[in-house]
Amino acid sequence: MWTRYEPVHAITYFHPRSRAAYEAVGLRGYWRGYFAGRAAPLGACDAPTVVAAFFSFAPHMVSRALPAVWTLAAPQEALRARLTGAVQALAELTYELPESHLVEAAELLETAAGAVQTAGRVLGAANAALPHGDYPLARLWQAATTLREHRGDGHVAALVAADLDPVETLAWRVAVDMSPANLLGRGWSEQEWAQARERLTDRGWLTVDGKPTDRGRARFQAVEDATDVAAARPWVELGPERTGRLRELLDPIARAAHTVIPAGSPIGLPALDS
Repeated sequence: MWTRYEPVHAITYFHPRSRAAYEAVGLRGYWRGYFAGRAAPLGACDAPTVVAAFFSFAPHMVSRALPAVWTLAAPQEALRARLTGAVQALAELTYELPESHLVEAAELLETAAGAVQTAGRVLGAANAALPHGDYPLARLWQAATTLREHRGDGHVAALVAADLDPVETLAWRVAVDMSPANLLGRGWSEQEWAQARERLTDRGWLTVDGKPTDRGRARFQAVEDATDVAAARPWVELGPERTGRLRELLDPIARAAHTVIPAGSPIGLPALDS
């Protein structure tokens, strides 16, 4: 299900309509829009809160954006901009789908999002507390975002439980399956990357030439499994029949969203099966 609702959320990072909506409220430059839009549900927070919640960014990179972005656009303005841009992007991507399709998808995705357990999940809780949209595409995007951040909170908890720090996690992904160019923009220095690789080698996760070991793969698979377990409740509550129906409804929407998500993006979305 993640492969179906994550693309719906992710257009806020990649679609020109979303970028334009942030710029219209004064958030020029990609990272201003990213940090303001994603952090806005938390209110006018400072950098340390976002460093902890977002997990993978170097503190100095977050500090360049926060709290300064709130002088350009207050959290409520950033929230309106991110929803406006997302709705406009989805409207462009799904114009061939009948409204009944979008209404049913929004209703089922909202039902799933309404079943999230928010205790211990800061970003999931903040998004779950936002008002539902007035129109199907707004409801669809907000529900996808709540589920996405809820799952992300659980993933961060699994990483912490595995004693992985942010730069170690990124270094592991690069070693396994991701281009360094897609993750170097998180603000960590080359020295910090090198030290993270050394720590992974010392723990037996990487070989001396930087290749994943069987031990490392098994330990990280345990992180992925824990993430899936922690994200399962909405789908248990929705039940197999309605979950299957929602998967069918989301499939063409997700495929359309994939057309604007760069291949090999840091999100790590796999290609959708046919």
